[in-house]
Amino acid sequence: MTGVPASATGGTGRPSPGGKLGSAAVNQASLWNIANILTMIRLLLVPGFVVLMLAGGGYDPAWRAWAWAAFAVAMITDVFDGHLARSYNLVTDFGKIADPIADKAIMGAALICLSSLGDLPWWVTGVILGRELGITLLRFIVIRYGVIPASRGGKMKTLAQGTAVGMYILALTGPLATLRWWVMAVAVALTVLTGLDYVRQAVVLRRAGIAESKAAAQASAGAAEK
Repeated sequence: MTGVPASATGGTGRPSPGGKLGSAAVNQASLWNIANILTMIRLLLVPGFVVLMLAGGGYDPAWRAWAWAAFAVAMITDVFDGHLARSYNLVTDFGKIADPIADKAIMGAALICLSSLGDLPWWVTGVILGRELGITLLRFIVIRYGVIPASRGGKMKTLAQGTAVGMYILALTGPLATLRWWVMAVAVALTVLTGLDYVRQAVVLRRAGIAESKAAAQASAGAAEK
């Protein structure tokens, strides 16, 4: 006896592609698509980045250059994994959860390392990470009413943050060190402004959802009375 139900074997004693075992195999295989693999690589890069960033006391230009390379690879894979998942229908539950975690993990690791080394004020790290975690929580709160779409401002914020943090990771001096301060200032400003915009959208979305729920309830009560 194989222990496989007939419904899963087509009555032949062998698992058929259309049976439950076949479906499970397909779902399991879908986890290992290129988009998810890139996300996994980004997650694995986080501890490697931290080691490179703090090697040699955290101030060795050579190690900082290697840390920048790891950060750059993580940022590039962030662009490609989402595009591939949407373009080739590779969206999975794992990707929906792991992708934002990987994004925040690499950015959070970089900001915390920079602040712990004294290269970046802690309040900058607090503003950026507070915004990212707050917006993520807000999305979960209002998801019952709808989805807050990604905005152009949000994409500009991500680009500005990645560029600014990348410049801080490198051991820059002179005019480039001054330039990175201004780039970070732009990133912080976009972080705050887009965060406020997300809050506004969440409030509007919630109010609209509540109004629709009340209207549906009243319509249902009126139909029941008739």
